[in-house]
This record gives sequence, C-alpha cells and structure tokens, in this order.
Amino acid sequence: MTRLSNYVFLTLAVLIVSAACLSMARSSGEDDGSTSSGRLTSISIMANLHTAQVPSDWIEKWLEERTGTQLDIQWVPDGSYDQKVYASLATGTLPQALYLKNAASLSYFRDEIRSGLFWEIGPLLADYPNLKNLKPEVLNNTSIDGKLYSLYQERALARQGIIYRKDWADRLGLSAPETLDELYEMLKGFTYNDPDNNGVDDTMGLADRNDLIYGAFKTISSYYGTPNNWGWYDDSLQPEFVFPNYMETMKFFRKLHSEGLMNEDFPITSKTDQQELFVTGKAGVYIGAMGDVLSLESRLLAHDPAAELDVHNRVLGPEGYGIWASEGYGTVILFPKSAIATEEELKKILSFYDALMSPELANLIYWGIEGTHYTVQNGKAMAVDAFELKEKDVKPYQALMVGGFSTIPGMLQPVNANKVKDKAEQLIYDNESFLIYDPTGPLESPLYNEIGARLNEHMRDAAYQFMLGMMDEKGYEAEIDRWLEDGGRQIIEEYNASYRRTVGAYLHE
Repeated sequence: MTRLSNYVFLTLAVLIVSAACLSMARSSGEDDGSTSSGRLTSISIMANLHTAQVPSDWIEKWLEERTGTQLDIQWVPDGSYDQKVYASLATGTLPQALYLKNAASLSYFRDEIRSGLFWEIGPLLADYPNLKNLKPEVLNNTSIDGKLYSLYQERALARQGIIYRKDWADRLGLSAPETLDELYEMLKGFTYNDPDNNGVDDTMGLADRNDLIYGAFKTISSYYGTPNNWGWYDDSLQPEFVFPNYMETMKFFRKLHSEGLMNEDFPITSKTDQQELFVTGKAGVYIGAMGDVLSLESRLLAHDPAAELDVHNRVLGPEGYGIWASEGYGTVILFPKSAIATEEELKKILSFYDALMSPELANLIYWGIEGTHYTVQNGKAMAVDAFELKEKDVKPYQALMVGGFSTIPGMLQPVNANKVKDKAEQLIYDNESFLIYDPTGPLESPLYNEIGARLNEHMRDAAYQFMLGMMDEKGYEAEIDRWLEDGGRQIIEEYNASYRRTVGAYLHE
C-alpha cells in the first residue's frame, strides 16, 4: 500500500459523507465531456481557494465565452484541500483537471501516477502553440520516471541576490560588488570604515541567519560554482558538499566570521533577528530574496529617513556567473483517467489550457477585467486600489494559472511604483540567464525519502562547526565519510539508478 493510499484510507471514514455528496452533485452531462446542447466542452476543475469567499462568476463567464467551454469549478478552501483531494481519489470522483495543493504534494502522487490513474501528456504538448512554451527544465522537475503527466503554475526560478546599503557604499566609494573579492571588500568596509559616519564602531557587513538555503550561504555557494544540492562528478551524481566549491564557500564564511564581518551568532539567528540587524542600521548587506527589499526599505526608512537601498545579482565567481534554481513551479495540474474517458477528450481539455496561456486570458485570470480590476500604464498593469474587488473577483482565479510571466509573451507585468523593488523584479528574471539546476529534481531515492532529512541535518551541523572554526578540513571530510556510512552511499546509488532509468524526452543534463 502506498503512502498516499495509507493516508486516504485513514481519513476516508471522516470524509466519506462529503465525498459522497460531491459524487451526487456531479452533473450527468460531464460523462461525455459536453453539455446537453452538444456545442460546448464541459470541464470539471477542482481548485484551491485562498480567500474567505467563493469568487463572483464574472471572470468565469468571460472564460467560458472566450474558450467555448462550460466550466464546473469546485472551489475548495485551502485548509481542507488535501483531504478533499484524497477523498475524491478514494471514491472515484476526481474532476477532469485536478490541481494539487502545492509543489510538495506531487511527491505523494508518484505511486498513483505510476499505477496509471492519470494521463501522460508529454507527447501531446508540441501540438499546442502556447503549452509548448512551458520550460523544459521545469517540466523535467515535474516528470515521473522520465514521463510528463502535468502542467505547472510558474514560480520564479531564482529570487536570490544581494540587498545592500547604497548610501553606505556611496559614502565609502564602493560600487555594487561584481566579484567575490569585491563583495568581501564591501563587507569589510561596512564593518571597519564607519559607513554610517557616526564615529562609533557599531556596524557590520553581513547579517545572516540559521538557514543554509534561503540565507546567504547557498547564494554565495552558487557564486563559487557549487552544484545545486547534487551535481555531476566523474559521471556520477554526488551531493554538493563533496565538491571543492562547497568547501571554498565554507572557508569564505569562516573568514567573514573570524574577522567580525558578520553577526557572530548567525547559526542561531532567526530571520526576524537577521532583518532587525539590517533595518536598524547595524548591518549593511542582506543576501536572500531580492523581493524582500520593499519591506526592508520601509522598515529601514522608519529608523533612518536618509537611508538608501540597492539590489544586485551578478557576482562573478571562479566558474563564471551562477545562481541556484528552485523547482520553478508552485503546483501542478493532473488529468485523471477516471474523469477523462478518451484521448480525444483529453485533447479538448488541453486546448482549454492552451487558451489560458494566451496573453488575453492570462491577463484576465491574473488581473481581472481591464477598467474594472486594473488599468494599463506604460504597458504594465496597475491593480485598482479596492481590496474587496481583488479578493472577491480576481485573486481566486489566479489559482487556475498555467505558466506565468516568463512563459506567456504579452502577459502584463505589474507596475512597481517603488524604484528599487522594480529593479529587483527585473534582476529576478535576469537570474534565469545563469541558473544552476538540481539534477535530482525529477529523480527519486527511497532511502533519501526515509532518512535524508536526518542526514542533511547532520551535514548542516558539520558545516556550521567548520565555519565557526570548531572543525578543520580533515574533520569535515570525516563527517562526509560518516554520512556515506550512515546511508549516503546507498542514496547516491539510488539517485544514479533513478537517473539511468528516467533519461528520456523530458530530461536534459
């Protein structure tokens, strides 16, 4: 019995009544994929509702009119979404288009997908002018055993970069750091050269936190050219921490720590405390999601109205430019065979989603109706300043998105009145020029699923001990040996075996 099946049957006793009601509520006209008139394609959809109320049907009617479909959208509150999905799976009442709750949910459906419950759609995408614009690298991450079963909602692949005190940099004659050496010099100057000009030794270069991924470490590790979680070494997939680039990153942080260029207690510093160091003028550099600049600037200006921030993303390392990439999707859409009887019916549903990726309909479900929910200013969208309109009419429909800004040419970008926030959004897309992908995204290691989190925690602790000067290189290598003995060697074998089994049309080295 699979993990998902176990969960389904444990919760079914509680959910069977609501699931049965759902089954009774299904329209008898759904079975043949058309309405009683025979002219419209009927599509049933289960979508996650992130607002307090079910939306008005303005946008739904516009979608039906422009796509020639009759939509049956079942809005399920976010808090009970997984339970509803599992109940529908257990009772055979899945819709024709099933949105999963989030990216993590896909891993729980691997066995059900392998068992043949969902349609494979990969060979069909080339026939659709808009769907074929979905990024192969992101499709790779959603594939199961080298085959594609889902469409995805886009999320930015790499938001990470540097937010720094431009007023401090200008005062010290420093520009945005173009290299790792220049980044080091900025951190040193912000620590020892009185960048706030108050005559007191009360500043530091970097504020960091207890997070090797979303803090500063993984981003700087990317600048050094370290693989993203896993990489290729001697024709074999190996974990990132066995690569020399990872060791160089740890040495860089060890140097920053020993020279006092960052907060001494960063291994136990929370994100809240990290940001507090930055917005109160104690630190001059924050490395993380560049979009954070808007809130950080607002809080900083409350402390120092003369402060100025800037963002930067291109730092040249020993192997060129690089930044680690996320999975690139927020959720996926699956197409159950229990609700879609034939490939011909599947193709009609894919045609609907192809239409959703047209600029007109993408703007409709993301922004709403022009003149009512947004206006166009200099080729960008400005949402109306009416919370109720956005919450009731528009926001729920954003859950129906396929693709996103970078895969839909002509989709309206938002107006960012804040100059530095606008620059941050531009640099987020510039990051896509030099992404470092995780090659294990579509792969699977059963042992990693079982003990990987525990082993990763062990290596995380070892990394902090090295950066704090509590462990030397020989000691760290001993920790790698221990990781291998505790199951890491088998995990490496399983990932490599998974890669050999799944290399196919949707996988790219």
